[in-house]
Amino acid sequence: MADMTDDPQTDDLPKLRLRVLFGDGRWMGPGKADLLDLIRETGSISAAGRRMGMSYKRAWSLIEELNAMFTAPLVQSARGGARGGGAQLTENGARVLAHYRAVERAAGECGRAGLEALAALRPDMSE
Repeated sequence: MADMTDDPQTDDLPKLRLRVLFGDGRWMGPGKADLLDLIRETGSISAAGRRMGMSYKRAWSLIEELNAMFTAPLVQSARGGARGGGAQLTENGARVLAHYRAVERAAGECGRAGLEALAALRPDMSE
């Protein structure tokens, strides 16, 4: 999971949180991207949701939203049972997540000077 300004030199800078708004009123932001990252990492919607502090129902609802937003599903899941269930990112899911993270990084790089200027106008909180 990445923050747009995730490096030691920017710890004191304000952080950007990117939300991509689509014309149909749907959106993808850092929480949905982080959920996709955790599903890729854990192989489970339930485990990913737990790691984010959300219920399985909420995590599943977000995945349904994401799957409906694009031309092909982002997450494929199999029900539990004797062989266990699981979830994985589809090829489309990996592409969408990679594009989102690339836009996130670019926004962080482009916004760095502005973030530094904003930080300079804030009171010194180190005292």
